[in-house]
Amino acid sequence: MDYKKYVADYPDFPEKGIIFRDVSPLLADPRAFNSLLNQMAEAAYDMGDFDTVVGLDARGFVFGAALASRTHCPFIMIRKKGKLPQGDLVEATYDLEYGKATMQMHGTLIKGKKVIIVDDVMATGGTAKAAMDLVEAACGKVVGIITPCELTFLNGRKKIGAVPFASFIKY
Repeated sequence: MDYKKYVADYPDFPEKGIIFRDVSPLLADPRAFNSLLNQMAEAAYDMGDFDTVVGLDARGFVFGAALASRTHCPFIMIRKKGKLPQGDLVEATYDLEYGKATMQMHGTLIKGKKVIIVDDVMATGGTAKAAMDLVEAACGKVVGIITPCELTFLNGRKKIGAVPFASFIKY
């Protein structure tokens, strides 16, 4: 299936020179969304033994929770700083293609888990690397990373090293 036709492009958002790739039309089409989730599940199983899916705030929640349900795994959220109550939080600050951000996660939920990380887009790799760092800081093991979209020209895969990675819509 050609998933690109289900992605809307918004030039100059959130800043001039950035093209925002919006997956909302894909989510609005049950056939396309289900097809993509089937491919994501196959990719996850190909990455090896995993027992937890982690999704990144916010669109990674949609894909991650659906993948966790499809693979019968728990789903853990990585949130933007300030969105989780205090407790056993681990955090990482990282560079975006248009600024900096900090994410947090409840560390005790990950300890000893084998994790698939899910986000909506692989861009510069900063978010994916920060998510890897969070999982590892919480004593979990990253088995792989899956994103529906990848902006290949930004070379984000370089930041994640040898960690297995899958994407299905490439720009």
